[in-house]
Amino acid sequence: MGIMESIDIGAKALKVHGKRIDIHAKNIANLDTPNYVRKIPVLNAVDDNSFHGLMNTMKEDVFGIGTLPYLQGGVTFSGIVEDPTLGEKIYKPGHPDADENGYIRASNVNAMVDIADALIAQRAYEANLALVNITKSMAQRALEIGK
Repeated sequence: MGIMESIDIGAKALKVHGKRIDIHAKNIANLDTPNYVRKIPVLNAVDDNSFHGLMNTMKEDVFGIGTLPYLQGGVTFSGIVEDPTLGEKIYKPGHPDADENGYIRASNVNAMVDIADALIAQRAYEANLALVNITKSMAQRALEIGK
């Protein structure tokens, strides 16, 4: 894997984890919004990095051609799903969103869960930012060696 591929993987991961942070921030902001349904980001790995997938790739490349496989790697943002759990029913007969019995559905956001998920996303963002900076530093040092 080259320097540009490393930076590209890190840049894509920065975008994905930035979206994760935005989604969790929106969930936390709508903690007290009636009928709000918590959103959950869906992420997928770019390559099949499982043992089975790696062995299949090696079978085709190493044993056939004699080279190690090139694993692109990275993460992609696949979309958003809604949390299926229901929020608590609250009796508010004068509320505009109340049903025929006078109940509204509270948000199903659990602040602790979204804060923890946002912190995990922040750490992943920081790790990928460090990856990009380290790769950039390596490229600069390689250029200095060539002088």
